[in-house]
Amino acid sequence: MPRRSPRLWLLTITTAAVSLLASLPAAVSVQAAAATAYGQDVSDYQGNVNWAAQWNAGSRFAYIKASEGNYYAASYFASQYNGAYNQGMIRGAYHFAIPNASSGISQADYFIAHGGGWSKDGRTLPGALDIEYNPYGATCYGLSQASMRTWITKFLNRYHDRTGRWAVIYTTTDWWSTCTGNYNGFWANSPLWLAHYASTPGTLPAGASTWSFWQYSDSGPFAGDSNQWNGSLDRLRALACNGSC
Repeated sequence: MPRRSPRLWLLTITTAAVSLLASLPAAVSVQAAAATAYGQDVSDYQGNVNWAAQWNAGSRFAYIKASEGNYYAASYFASQYNGAYNQGMIRGAYHFAIPNASSGISQADYFIAHGGGWSKDGRTLPGALDIEYNPYGATCYGLSQASMRTWITKFLNRYHDRTGRWAVIYTTTDWWSTCTGNYNGFWANSPLWLAHYASTPGTLPAGASTWSFWQYSDSGPFAGDSNQWNGSLDRLRALACNGSC
């Protein structure tokens, strides 16, 4: 996810509820909102999150940054990850990929070693691979499309081998087209987490028949980035449970 400065979210229950409804994607009616779930993703940039305020604003799940490349473990991860869980949210961890830093296998191992694993407790989502624009240089990290596909494959396979789960893939349609050549071989197993700041999710990456998570705003209503789950809260729990718990 893009880097941004910390923000303070001091919300009362009333103003938070108004803010949430005002910030919902235009395509989602108030009636439809009851049949879906909204949540957020955060990183060290959000620091100590007031999870009670997020819950009161309507957030029911959170993805928390655990690691980046094979060199950075998020310092606020434990407090954010446990804080969301203790508030009653469904939570998961994500890894910001740096494909030119080390192999997909190495980064999957690093992610798991720093909080990115999975447990069948009904409240822990499979880990997510954040694969997107390079904030430090060339868009595709200097990799060819074939090399990028191989890198992602090795990360996903390693994560699956060690956790029994297929990682969620966070990306944008433009980056996916540019850097993987519109590869469509992952979506049968890995849920799509699409970043698109607009009133609708827009065009999906090649081969994806639907989105599972949609990151639709980086300016509220929740701390960090705001997201929608494509289904009911019960379906989100089923993803966390990998079926039934």
